[in-house]
Amino acid sequence: MGAYLDSGNEGFRTIRNSIYVDKTGLIEYINSTINTPFRMTCFSRPRRFGKSFAAKMLCAYYDKSCDSQDLFKDLKIAEFVGFERYRNRFDVIYLDITWFLSRTQGTGCNVIQEIQTAVITELREAFPDNVHDNEISLPDALFHVSQKTGNKFIIIIDEWDAIFREAKNNDALQKEYIQLLRALFKGGQTTDRMIAAAYMTGILPIKKYGTQSALTDFREFTMIEPLGLSEYVGFTEKEVLALCTKYGLDFNEMKQWYDGYTLSETGSVYNPNSVMSAVMFKKFKSYWKLSETYEDLKGYISWNFDGLKDAIVEMLSGGQVRVNVSRFQNDMTSFRSKDDILTLLIHLGYLAYEETSGKACIPNREVFEVFQDAVEGDGWEKVEKALSASEDLLNATICKDCTAVENALEEIHESNFSILRYNDESSLSCAITLAYYTARNDYEIVRELPAGKGFADIAFIPYRSSDKPAMIVELKYDKNADTAIRQIRENRYGGRLKDYAGRVLLVGINYDKDAKGKNAKKHTCIIEEI
Repeated sequence: MGAYLDSGNEGFRTIRNSIYVDKTGLIEYINSTINTPFRMTCFSRPRRFGKSFAAKMLCAYYDKSCDSQDLFKDLKIAEFVGFERYRNRFDVIYLDITWFLSRTQGTGCNVIQEIQTAVITELREAFPDNVHDNEISLPDALFHVSQKTGNKFIIIIDEWDAIFREAKNNDALQKEYIQLLRALFKGGQTTDRMIAAAYMTGILPIKKYGTQSALTDFREFTMIEPLGLSEYVGFTEKEVLALCTKYGLDFNEMKQWYDGYTLSETGSVYNPNSVMSAVMFKKFKSYWKLSETYEDLKGYISWNFDGLKDAIVEMLSGGQVRVNVSRFQNDMTSFRSKDDILTLLIHLGYLAYEETSGKACIPNREVFEVFQDAVEGDGWEKVEKALSASEDLLNATICKDCTAVENALEEIHESNFSILRYNDESSLSCAITLAYYTARNDYEIVRELPAGKGFADIAFIPYRSSDKPAMIVELKYDKNADTAIRQIRENRYGGRLKDYAGRVLLVGINYDKDAKGKNAKKHTCIIEEI
């Protein structure tokens, strides 16, 4: 048993010793690819979405140096036909690229050669008659072992893209790394002889050169196109509901904090690390902030591309923006447009992407908080001011101070006019939602309630932990606030408010684009309580 060759099952055993959500169905997919033309899999997803857990699970299942029957006998994979066929039957090579980068950083060592030397050393110990003493090429060493023993390897690479992320400006190192991967996985009959399957996981999809993937033999599964593996991107809604039921947590609040990644094949997908942290600590908060820095996000959204700031503001207000994801080069430097930046943010998990509509949005309350930290200073002063003023606006609304609400909306609009364009009813809705930004701390914000007629109904439904009243906001454009209030009363809103028994504020807001006169107000407001 080595560090890289046949490293055993202790990694997965440690995972099983804690709260575990069964994702062993992924093994059945990999089993179906073994020794087929589709045996190369690259599965990318954001940090803290269970990539390393999956890699350790696969190591434990395939590694022939150990017996993992007890680790899998009570899991889904044990129910599949062929469970025993491949269990603990292969020599497995496991590489954590971040580990090698940390070992060689500042030492002057060549990380690519370090990877090869480390694995060759263990191959020589396991197969002393088949690996030359002066061997320096990992692909050659594997081929010689396979040729003489008939053994085939399963290669599992965790954080495969770390070199493109952490050495993002080192083109020479990146090309050398790609050459190694090509030699391992694109060798025709040579690869057929020595590789039974390969599984790479990371954040970025495989690097493109022009429009061509650098490793064309890999089948890719990404946050943009998860295909048949979408249920293994994160936790499904069914899995999260089961955890909430078992550990006594509020499912609706869990959903607001960590849901939002909607995939066409699976529906809602949750951030696994944040969900598990909430379960363990019995507290809902932005655990994302503990593993990511807002400074990284700040750097990306500050690029000077036309339309990028408008897109960010649109999403901060709860809206969606269309993104062309096809031109992204799958690296951290080749940015040519706002779409490249937004596509990177999708892969990093800062944005959710809906494949059917081609639109992106900020997924949940947890990530909203990271964006709120990121839009401070450096060109975001007006947006920051609007967000800061939103607490006063919310308090004025709850106190039914219509004049204060009108003045606050007018000030926010005037200071952000170039961004918060009131061109139509829909843009008015986005602008008002941004103005009430900090209400997310106490409310679930829902647009277009069932039974509501009109273009921009917004409901603020308080969390169970909040003592604030519910609010129904109806917006009008070039009409009047009385009409908005009357429409709220007539519509008898249902849905999430159907069984709500607390205080409810009815808020009618009208924007008059042609208001004239010394004392004319563009925003007018009426607030009633029921």
